Amino acid sequence: MMTLNKDCSIVIADNAGFCSGVKRAMEIAAEAARKHGKAYTIGRLVHNHDAIRILERKNVFAAETFEELSELEENAVFVIRSHGVGQEVYDKLAGRTFYDATCPFVKKIHHIVSGDAPVIIAGDRAHPEVIGIAGHIKSEYDIVNSPSELETLLNINESFRHNAPIFVAQTTFNEYKWRDCIQIIKKHCTNAKIFDTICNATVERQSQARKLSQEIAESAGGIMVVIGSKHSSNSVKLYEICKENCNSTVFIENARDLNTADLKEMTRIPTRGACKIGITAGASVPAEIIKEVHSIMSMEIKSVGEFGSLETVTADETLSDGEIDFMAEVDKTFQKIYTGKRVKACVMSINNNEIVVDLGVKQSGYIPADEIGDAEVKLGDEIECIVTKVNDAEGFVHLSKKRIDSELGFEKLVAAYNEQTVLEGLVDSVVNSGVMVTFEGIKIFVPASQSGVPKSGNLETLLKKTVKFKLIEINEQRKRLVGSIRAASRLENDAAREKFWAEIEVGKKFVGEIKSMESYGVFVDLGGVDGMVHLSELTWARVRHPKEAVSIGEKLEVTVKSYDPEKRRVSLSAKDPEANPWTKFINEYSEGLAVKAKVVNITPFGAFAQIIPGIDGLIHISQISGDRIKNVSEKLQVGQEVDVQITEINPDQERVSISIKALLEPQPEPVVEEETVEEPSETEEAESVVEENSEIVEEETAEHTEELPEE
Repeated sequence: MMTLNKDCSIVIADNAGFCSGVKRAMEIAAEAARKHGKAYTIGRLVHNHDAIRILERKNVFAAETFEELSELEENAVFVIRSHGVGQEVYDKLAGRTFYDATCPFVKKIHHIVSGDAPVIIAGDRAHPEVIGIAGHIKSEYDIVNSPSELETLLNINESFRHNAPIFVAQTTFNEYKWRDCIQIIKKHCTNAKIFDTICNATVERQSQARKLSQEIAESAGGIMVVIGSKHSSNSVKLYEICKENCNSTVFIENARDLNTADLKEMTRIPTRGACKIGITAGASVPAEIIKEVHSIMSMEIKSVGEFGSLETVTADETLSDGEIDFMAEVDKTFQKIYTGKRVKACVMSINNNEIVVDLGVKQSGYIPADEIGDAEVKLGDEIECIVTKVNDAEGFVHLSKKRIDSELGFEKLVAAYNEQTVLEGLVDSVVNSGVMVTFEGIKIFVPASQSGVPKSGNLETLLKKTVKFKLIEINEQRKRLVGSIRAASRLENDAAREKFWAEIEVGKKFVGEIKSMESYGVFVDLGGVDGMVHLSELTWARVRHPKEAVSIGEKLEVTVKSYDPEKRRVSLSAKDPEANPWTKFINEYSEGLAVKAKVVNITPFGAFAQIIPGIDGLIHISQISGDRIKNVSEKLQVGQEVDVQITEINPDQERVSISIKALLEPQPEPVVEEETVEEPSETEEAESVVEENSEIVEEETAEHTEELPEE
């Protein structure tokens, strides 16, 4: 027989009793009956007889199915219970007055499973919550209640393994079973979409029950008491968890199930060491039922008399006087609402005028449309708000999401100011002395001198543009903020330069913007560092000025040829190696081939003519005509097209020699002479021409000098 001694104490789980979803459902049902005189729940609102009796006293009556209510008068008011219902019931309610008390966590599951993917539900097939979830599934689905059932299902059903199933859990499903199920489904379905839909309150309740029952088991003669209906899924699971840890676990629905005679007998048998009685309760157990159980246990055990007294403690606090206001302890599980308090709320419905939210308290929460802010809000979302007004008499709480977003945004700005972080915002207006930048609903003033726009520039060019800025002044009391676009740009440029010089290497490619142009090349912005592309590296084609090939502001892909970190210089090439015209020329042209060429440049020793884009051949002055000429321009002009023969190709030096004369006269027969006279080379002839030209210039200069009058 279980025994207690004089040092016995009662430990009460902090979260025993109504969860926020059940409390909300009870409030909605009572409000519906108050407004309309009577209300009917489709199925039992919660799985607890005492809770149902409380509702009946408030003119809220239950029927097992909607069909039982279908004969009621047309103006009858219905309430959808916290477990939720399938889409079919919503369709039947079309045109009728009804209140939806579905738990927000259950409602979220309805949205998850309503797509086209196959669904696996971890839960009890006969439970109304699971039946309601299944009623929103449009494709194939199945229900498992244990890891072994899931293993069997996935072994025999290939459809689930190959079609990316959605995996959800009943909100009160056993947390440990769920973890095992996740491992199994990951093993079989690599593309499964897993949603952990076990209610946080359920997880915490089960976790505390496990911890408390372990403590009770370690005490001498300890007893664990679980209060709840045997039809309540979460209550049954609490009992199973406690029974695993503590053999002396009793499961009762209310105080009437207590065997007080046994309790008295237990306390008459002294044991060594301190003992404890633990109490926890399911999510659908009314607070007054828990209080009644506690009170009777306390009174009966304290009546033992000379064997000592029983003191009552909460899980967080020990009371020396042996008394406790249990209702106050239960209330600790719910938020206390007051103006200015930050709260988290679950979105229940959305319309053009407001958002209705669940705060986990008896009052309904409303966010007016003008207090929602810019963020997109969906059903089932948990959002943070601030309380702007509480009306206990009418049972509502006014909230603002915009204000909390503003406060959170200001906190971010303070942190960014302290950490010297660069932020991003939108320029939404131009003022006389600067611009206003908006960051998460907060306006930051940027003076004209810090805008990055020159004095002669126009601030309007920044309007409606997203800019990066850094906070340079902040006044928390006045909420005054001053930012600098220029400082942010400087910081980013410094960081970009450091990164550039740390990572640069020959052959690395960049895409940069052409910032400026000179006759000898262009300067390209590589991200905080400018590199130069020489005219000869700009294109394979022959150009005299960069403007013939590119323009300022154009994006250019370049490759690093060389760099000097000390002098901060980078030499670049914009030539694409794969487009090298020499590759094409070598493959398609050979010595002796007659081609057409276009004269592109005239020099004293000859002319250059383009054979293909990027490949020019030299027509030596001696190869222009059969006659001896002194001035190339007498025979050729830039832009003229001529027929030439390729006489020499030097791929190493990338040079080509071509001849017009070779096509004008037949090649002479070789003459054998006793003494061979070496013919001058093209280079020597060019030098001879230059010498002759020099002699002519000297003679003409002398003649003009003789004609000058004496001073």
